[in-house]
Amino acid sequence: MKQVRNDIRNIAIIAHVDHGKTTLVDGMLKQSKVFRDASAAGERILDSNALERERGITILAKNTAVTWNDTKINIVDTPGHADFGGEVERVLNMVDGALLLIDAVEGPMPQTRFVLRKALSLGLRVIVVINKVDRPHSRIEEALNDTFDLFIELGATDEQAEFPVVYAIGLDGRAGYSAATLQDDLTPLFETIIKYIAPPIIEPDQPARMLVTTLDYDNYKGQIAIGRLRSGVLKKGQTIARISPDGQKTSGKAEFLFTFHNLAKVEVDEVTAGDIVAVAGLEKVSISDTLGDPSISEALPAIMVDEPTVRMTFGVNTSPFTGREGKVGQGTSRKLRERLELETRSNVALRVQDGDSAEKFVVSGRGELHLGILIETMRREGYEFEVSKPEVILREDPATGKMLEPVEDVHIEVAEETAGVVFELMGSRRGELKNMTTENATTFMEYRVPTRFLIGFQSQFMRATSGMGQVNTIFAGYEPLLQVEPPRRQFGSLVADQGGTATAYAIVGLQQRGTFFVDPGTDVYEGMVIGEHIRAEDLALNVARAKQLTNFRAKPSETTDGLVPARGMSLDDFIEFMAEDELLEVTPKSLRLRKRILDNEQRLKVEKARKKLVEA
Repeated sequence: MKQVRNDIRNIAIIAHVDHGKTTLVDGMLKQSKVFRDASAAGERILDSNALERERGITILAKNTAVTWNDTKINIVDTPGHADFGGEVERVLNMVDGALLLIDAVEGPMPQTRFVLRKALSLGLRVIVVINKVDRPHSRIEEALNDTFDLFIELGATDEQAEFPVVYAIGLDGRAGYSAATLQDDLTPLFETIIKYIAPPIIEPDQPARMLVTTLDYDNYKGQIAIGRLRSGVLKKGQTIARISPDGQKTSGKAEFLFTFHNLAKVEVDEVTAGDIVAVAGLEKVSISDTLGDPSISEALPAIMVDEPTVRMTFGVNTSPFTGREGKVGQGTSRKLRERLELETRSNVALRVQDGDSAEKFVVSGRGELHLGILIETMRREGYEFEVSKPEVILREDPATGKMLEPVEDVHIEVAEETAGVVFELMGSRRGELKNMTTENATTFMEYRVPTRFLIGFQSQFMRATSGMGQVNTIFAGYEPLLQVEPPRRQFGSLVADQGGTATAYAIVGLQQRGTFFVDPGTDVYEGMVIGEHIRAEDLALNVARAKQLTNFRAKPSETTDGLVPARGMSLDDFIEFMAEDELLEVTPKSLRLRKRILDNEQRLKVEKARKKLVEA
C-alpha cells in the first residue's frame, strides 16, 4: 500500500552558470545551524573540487541535507553547463521537485532552458527563485515574465506553469515573497519548499528497491552507491541483490548504510523508503543498477542519457620527453585504460572504445568542456598521455540512410559596435540566424550552427570581441550533414626543427615570424609546436640557436632587448588551437603541442604526397 512520507522533501537546484546556486545552498546550510560559527564556513562550500573553485562552475552533482522544523530537505546541487547534462539527468531521478534560480538582471539564460526542459519532462514541480534582486539594473518583472514564457515554450503543464515565486539575495542569505519585503533569513524559501514540493510517495510493505544514480568512493569502505530508496526498508548487514540494466543479477552485502545530513554522510542501521541513501560493501556497482531485497527480479527503469556528440583519441605519450614528468607507472596503456573505464562508471555521458592500436582509446563526451575537464582531472592525478583534436560524431538516419551531424543553438551577447564582427564569424561557420534583438547598446543573437563548425570558435570569438562578449551553446539535435568543410585555422604553426633549450638570442631574432608559446630556457624537441606563424602554412625554426662566443664583449641586455613574453596557453586554448595533424602532450607539469610526425623531412614528404593526391 502506498503512503506519503511527510517528514522528507527531495529537491534539486538548477540554474544557468553563475546564477548563484551554490551560494544559495551555502546560505541554507548556514541558517540550518550546520556550523557553530556561520562566518567560518567559507563560500561555495559544495564546490569542493579544485577545478570547480578555479573555474567558478559546478561540475559534479552533490548531495547534502538540512533539517527545517523537523522536516528533512535533501538538496542536490546540479551543474548549470550543458556539457555536464549527464550529471543533471541522473540526479533528477532522485528528486520530487526543483528550485530554479533566475538572475534578476539576466533573466532565464540558454543553459536554464536545457536543465529546465529535463526537469519538466520528468513532471517535477518547480519553484522559481528570482536571485540577486539587489543588483543595479535588476529587471525583476521582466525576468519573471520571461521565465513564464520559457515554461510555456518548453511544454509545461498547467500545474507546472502555476509556479510559486520567491525573491532572494543568496549572498546575504535573505528571501521574501516579494522583492520589496525581504526577510533577514531564508524562512520564506524553506516554507515554500515544504508547502509546494510533494513529499515522497513510498511503498513500505514492498521489497526494498533503489536505483543507483551516483557513485562515490571511500578508501576504507570501497565503492559507495547513492540513490533514493523507492520502497521497503534497507538494513545494515543484510544481503542485497544487484540487477544491472541488461538483467544480470548478483548478490552482495550492505556492509555500511548512510543517509545525508548537513555536509556529511551519517552511518545508520536502517533506512526507510523515500530517503536518499548511500550503500557500501558491494565489490562492483554501476550507475543505473538496481539494488534491493534478494527477492526482487526486475530492475527499475535505467537512466536515459543523451548520446555523446564529440570524441577525442587518448593515447600513451609517444614524445621524446615521455616519462619525465608523470607519476611512475601512470603513463602505460593499462593504467590509462583502467582510469578511463573507472570514469565511465560514474560519468554516464562518457563512452570509451578501443582505438586503432593497443595504446589508443577513443573517448566520446558531450562537448569540448566535458572532455577538457576529464583531461585536466587526469593530469592532476599524475597521468601522462596525449590527445587528438576533437571531432564530432556523425549518425546515420535509419529512415533515409543519409548522414546526420549534431547541431547547436548558439546564444551570443555582444556590444552593439562589435556585432558586425560576430556576423562575419558566424557566416564563415554556416551559422543560421534565428533571432536578434538590441537592448541598451547590447545585441543578443541566436544562431543554429553545426557542432563541427564550432570547434575552436570560443577563442576566436573572445579575441574578436576583446573578451567582452558572451557565448553559450546548447545541443539542439541532428540535421542532415552539410557537404562543406569547416573553416581551417587561419595561421600555421611554428615548429622546432631540432631539439635543445630555447634561447633568448634565437627567439628575439625570430619574433617577426609569429607569436611564441615558449620562453627562453624551455626544453624543446624536433616536431614540437612552439608558436603560431603569421602565415597560413607551418614553418620549422631553430629556437635553440645560441650566440657565438667571441672575444668581443657585449652588454647582457643585448640578447634580450625587444623580447616579447610568450603567449600563455591553457588546456582549453590548446584544444581549440590544435590542427588535425597535431597532438597535445599532457603531463602533470606541462602541456606541449606537437606534430604527429616529429621528423621535419618526413612530415614535408607526407604533406607533399597529400597535396599531389588532392590535385589528382
